[in-house]
Amino acid sequence: MTIDWMGRAVVQAAGLHPYIPGKPVETLLREKGLDRAIKLASNENPYGPSPKAIAAMQQASGEVHRYPDGDATVLKEALADFHDVNTDQILIGNGSNEVLELLIRTFAGSGDEVIYAQRGFIVYALAAQAAGATGIAVPELDGLSHDLDGMAAAVTKRTKVVCIANPNNPTGTLLSNASIQAFLDSLPRDVVVIIDEAYYEFVADQMGDSMLDLSHPGLVISRTFSKAYGLAGCRVGYAMADRVIVGLANRFREPFNINLLAQTAAVAALEDGDWVMARVAETVAERQKLETELDELGMFGGHSFGNFVLLRHRRSSEILRHLEDHGIIPRPLAPYGMADYLRISVGLPEENTEFLSVLKSIVGESEE
Repeated sequence: MTIDWMGRAVVQAAGLHPYIPGKPVETLLREKGLDRAIKLASNENPYGPSPKAIAAMQQASGEVHRYPDGDATVLKEALADFHDVNTDQILIGNGSNEVLELLIRTFAGSGDEVIYAQRGFIVYALAAQAAGATGIAVPELDGLSHDLDGMAAAVTKRTKVVCIANPNNPTGTLLSNASIQAFLDSLPRDVVVIIDEAYYEFVADQMGDSMLDLSHPGLVISRTFSKAYGLAGCRVGYAMADRVIVGLANRFREPFNINLLAQTAAVAALEDGDWVMARVAETVAERQKLETELDELGMFGGHSFGNFVLLRHRRSSEILRHLEDHGIIPRPLAPYGMADYLRISVGLPEENTEFLSVLKSIVGESEE
């Protein structure tokens, strides 16, 4: 009997595309023949990680010939203490990206549905499709915010997972805890609801320390060390949920999914909260300056609660090309159905100043 392995793979992967990250600096340098570039495409922390995290990695580097703790015990204990939950309520992943994929793969498959906002984080759709589930994209409200009523109305008996990013990437919008709690209370208790809080630290002063009610059986809160903590290159994410949800998802988790240096850095970064939040404050101040300037240029795409701003212009693709010609890398949002938008990560003050200077020169040239 002949088995058509290639044909089967093609059918299974039909319409599935890998996640496309922001353009690397090295790629732009090669494409444009430049010797330097500023990357404002991936919402990274331009200040880097806590000095304590760097020192911890340096100290641990002599042990990289050993396998890491497969259960990330010390990191889970640190997170449990930080959030006042039990260690068996914490799921550790290779970035929150893996956490999201693990959860969707665990609870949704063929014949099931995963609901998310049309302009929510694109990984929700990719993970649902990879799991064999049907993705249900609910259009946002006019202000690019999640339509929670519309999402609730989309829930059926086939719905297994709902994904909500708060603040949302790429639109930058924010939902209140009260509105999300009301949404949770309206859903069947067997639906898993992932609240993706990758940008939580940038709204911590507004949202407060109180988390949503983890006693809701299907609630999962996902966070990451890639944004405010400056550890994007280490890839550390985690989720907090009922121990049953965590236990099931752990069965799908690969062994040693968080490397030794990443675990060590995350623990040290968590202990250096004052340093992290000081960088957050600087980022928010720079974000406000960028939004003011974009507004004056007539390019303001809407207020953001993350570490990025939105540029909106009908010739955004042309602006993108000119910015890259000058060594500045933004993120086009056409894959999200937002062809007029560019997402601009908040960089260092001098990087933001250079971006604005180049942008103004582009605008000036187009008006001549």
